[in-house]
Amino acid sequence: MKLLNAGYGNYVVASRVIAVVSPDSAPMKRLKDEARAAGKLLDATQGRRTRSIIVTDTDHLILSAIQAETVAQRLGDREPLEGGSP
Repeated sequence: MKLLNAGYGNYVVASRVIAVVSPDSAPMKRLKDEARAAGKLLDATQGRRTRSIIVTDTDHLILSAIQAETVAQRLGDREPLEGGSP
């Protein structure tokens, strides 16, 4: 079982991750509010600013203080990232 470092000593099972997104858009804010109301929001920011949201196949959302690009690289994403090099 491969674990994904979500930052500050928090880990997620990598095979359960379906998306890593930026929290800045209105749809992501709504998704976060809905997950909180449903009891499916996990805050792994350790009191820091939320910089990415990790979406799992169980509809849980994990808030991370690590940039989405960094989380994707940690996940083993081999695709070139927008604005980055391979």
